[in-house]
Amino acid sequence: MSSRIPRYLLLAIICISAGCANITTPTGGKKDTIPPKLVSVDPLDSQLNTKVSRIEMHFDEYITVSDVAKEVELSPILTIQPVVLGKNKTVIVKIVDSLLEPNTTYRLSFGKAIKDLHEGNPFHKYTYTFSTGPYFDSLQLHGNVINAATGLPDTGNVIVELYSASETDSAVVQRKPKYITKVDASGGFIFKGLPKRNFRIYALKDANNNLIYDGPSAGDMIGFIDSTVVPSDTSQAPINLAFFMEKLDTASQKNLDSTSKSKSLNPRAKTKSAAKDAYTYSVNLDTTNLEKRTFDITGPVNISFSKLPLLNKDKITLTYDTAGQTISPALTMTFDSLKKRLQINTEWLENTVYKLRLVKGFAKDTAGTDLMPSRYFFRTKDDDDYGKITLYLPAKYSNPLYVLRVMADDDSVYQQPVTDTMIILTHLKVARYTFRIIVDKNRNGKWDTGDLLAKQQPEKVIPYKDHIDVRAGFEYTIDDFEPKPPPKPEKDKKKPKQK
Repeated sequence: MSSRIPRYLLLAIICISAGCANITTPTGGKKDTIPPKLVSVDPLDSQLNTKVSRIEMHFDEYITVSDVAKEVELSPILTIQPVVLGKNKTVIVKIVDSLLEPNTTYRLSFGKAIKDLHEGNPFHKYTYTFSTGPYFDSLQLHGNVINAATGLPDTGNVIVELYSASETDSAVVQRKPKYITKVDASGGFIFKGLPKRNFRIYALKDANNNLIYDGPSAGDMIGFIDSTVVPSDTSQAPINLAFFMEKLDTASQKNLDSTSKSKSLNPRAKTKSAAKDAYTYSVNLDTTNLEKRTFDITGPVNISFSKLPLLNKDKITLTYDTAGQTISPALTMTFDSLKKRLQINTEWLENTVYKLRLVKGFAKDTAGTDLMPSRYFFRTKDDDDYGKITLYLPAKYSNPLYVLRVMADDDSVYQQPVTDTMIILTHLKVARYTFRIIVDKNRNGKWDTGDLLAKQQPEKVIPYKDHIDVRAGFEYTIDDFEPKPPPKPEKDKKKPKQK
């Protein structure tokens, strides 16, 4: 008689013997952080006496190509930019070789356009070079770029451009440059592989990335120097460029605005808009808790209107109580018709409850309709709610030629000609404070911008080397006012090709 072990029992025995484990999803291993590796390129890099029309780059893994217009640069610039395509493990670059000039070195940089397919690790800091002549141009230009208004680097969308010296300053507003390079994080720039020719040089904060200066109405900023530059070897002194926002031509801007408004007029839309546009106002006061000190005594009460009002200032009162008496302090009222805003100011007392009354008839619309009356109770801040800074300036700045400007974050809180070496700033709000000295050449008490076509440079700004984070109730002293040192440019370890 034969005996057979049941199949389910056999499986159980095998599982117990082998130590069966739970089935889990594979973890996938460590994340790939290695960028694609260039295996080969055809034609080879650094070819002489050739006009390259097609480049094939082969990588060790699947890649993707993106942001070509922003990342890929061919220098000198051609009127038709290269086409860059990615497929599987290959990148193909097509260049219109009929546009290539004789005896010229071309440098094709890819930025971060090429990345691996899965993790997006960029293949960057690679430049393909070739020359249409028997040698490589190996000269350089380098320097630093700052924002003229702050005296500090400001590298967002900032490039440096070279135009032929034979062109006028108007070329920068009409066509793309010959060469461009990006400004690094420290404000430094460098051109490599340049020929020994005279150039005009500009710093451009390019709002729409078209490489052309479109003026302040487009948000562009420009910087220049008064002379032409000639590339040389690495021993050349750095070029310092300060870019600025030119004054907006308000007359032409008004004409543009009125034209655009006239084109958008629609009687039906205007009727609907009028129905929705109720006549309202708002006041910048916090009345939720009178025990809380909320009103800033360094500024006014602002009443903002949705439409231009007809004001009766006699029906606007401000009072406070002290020793059982109601006091009506002297008021200053200023109306800004552009902002449709009434500013009410007085010599504010600290930690005091004020009452603002807007009596019926204080404001009417053009049809004579009264706005709703209202009243507001609010408490002012105390001295302990503010910080204080005592600033000692070097004697060399004690001259009306210099203007001290103090910024709280992005707001200007102090701007006066320097007449004393000690300046005390009180009632400072909690914020980050920075300090600048303006070299006020025309003695008008403010910083003046430049003018490209008039060849007028902006006034120089000397930034303080540090900042102060002001806290409520704290006093600070600055007795080491020294300019912020110029930034050190990022080092490029790759040596330039020799001619």
